[in-house]
Amino acid sequence: MNALSLDELHRLLSQRLSKEEKKLRDIAAPALLKNATMSAKRIAHAVKKHQKITIAGDYDVDGVTSSSIMALFFKQINYPVSCIIPNRFIDGYGINKNILKRIDADIIITVDNGITAIEAAQICKSRNIDLIITDHHTPSDILPDAYAIVNPKQTGCKYPFKEICGAQVAWLLLGLIKTELGVDVDLGEYLDLVTLAVIADVMPLIDINRAIVKAGLKQMSISKRPAFMIIREFLNKQTISSEDIAFSIAPRINAAGRLEDASLAFDFLTAGSTDKAAKAFELLNDLNSLRQQAQADTVEQASLHVNTDDKIIVAAGENWHEGVVGIVASRLVNRYKKPAIVFNIQDGIAKGSARSLADVDIFAVINSQKALLQKFGGHKMAAGLSLHVENLDDFKKSINRAAAKLDPKSFIPKEDVIGELAYGAIGFELLDILEKFEPYGEANPRPKFIIRQGRLISVSYFGAEKSHSRLTIELKPYIKQTVEILAFNKIIQNKKGKEMTCSYHVVKNTFNDKISPQCILQELY
Repeated sequence: MNALSLDELHRLLSQRLSKEEKKLRDIAAPALLKNATMSAKRIAHAVKKHQKITIAGDYDVDGVTSSSIMALFFKQINYPVSCIIPNRFIDGYGINKNILKRIDADIIITVDNGITAIEAAQICKSRNIDLIITDHHTPSDILPDAYAIVNPKQTGCKYPFKEICGAQVAWLLLGLIKTELGVDVDLGEYLDLVTLAVIADVMPLIDINRAIVKAGLKQMSISKRPAFMIIREFLNKQTISSEDIAFSIAPRINAAGRLEDASLAFDFLTAGSTDKAAKAFELLNDLNSLRQQAQADTVEQASLHVNTDDKIIVAAGENWHEGVVGIVASRLVNRYKKPAIVFNIQDGIAKGSARSLADVDIFAVINSQKALLQKFGGHKMAAGLSLHVENLDDFKKSINRAAAKLDPKSFIPKEDVIGELAYGAIGFELLDILEKFEPYGEANPRPKFIIRQGRLISVSYFGAEKSHSRLTIELKPYIKQTVEILAFNKIIQNKKGKEMTCSYHVVKNTFNDKISPQCILQELY
């Protein structure tokens, strides 16, 4: 393979995106969302008649952020609403009979959940509660009998871009509610929160999502919202990237719902002062440390259950932490390059999370096994499910039989290494090109470059605990051309002269007001 010139890199990155980049003004009208206008009219009527409104959220980042956006909007128009976010361990997922026992309302608005809430919709109907479901997860064949369902993926919805998260659906609906009520609210002020959800829920950063995230990241850098002031302080930087959110902030916000109660994350995002936000973030930080330890332990235990001949990995164990099985599934996907489903077994019930890769539609595969399941929900790349433990072996065999019928090509991970950079290309011009195509994330990953058969010249270690490695690699054909690559949280053995092939990212490093390109190790092959 020939080395990539900067012009070739620019051309390759341009091909990922549409020729005409979308702007915020290109976001389709919220009224195109099926049932959104009737929902807005009903909610506006409830406000005018002083009826009781409850927001019912979810315990992941998207669900907590959706709940926060709704709660902050109603606070801004000075209308009291109740907000309830399920506890994963006590209530289970989404709007359900457990949650409904605690709700006294005329109208319930779900955010980021509800598309599978058949039983809850029946209970609401029997209690004369108008249930408005706003969700983005893939609908099943049977929909809840609710007052209204707002979901871009439902049949007959004319909203042109389907890959939006729960917070986006809620935000779009608020645009219609604002119009119905005739209130003066700048919904652009919520783009920081919407962006947090888009990135955390791994929505593709293309089309309108790209426009939203670009604007939202800019807003995060200047936002007076206490939560984002604390985030900037924690990151020790003014300009926030999509990767900062994905790898540093989202896991901490998620940790509340995974280990304890998502209301802690809700308190952080809606905090009215930096003092309250700082105290909430400190708790989230502590929970994230506990999450990391639980996750590491469970990954190692789950790996013992892996049959590498299976098309889809299914691992289950008793007393695995229910809040980390989704992340554990992701780690198994990365380790074995196969879709994975990880279950925690408790009281005769196996509750699990699934993660996919490449073009395998994990929701569709799980849907083919619904006769064995208690309940399930999700989308192409991720799903949640539960079943009676006596059905677990049958499920494992049956889902692998179903997976064997899929096109083998759908299991092949897309090659994410973009190529080998020409020597001398790592400089300020490269940084300018990379910056032009930000933000990076799902469907627009940060370019990954490769060094083939480089020769290790030296390794040094840095950081307070010397836990990071700095590699100097001489490029083939070994004519004194070297590249320095940093490996964070990795101790690379100093085998001077050893040939090595590795991939790396190039990022902008700012230190003492000086900017320089920095190469970050991704994989050693």
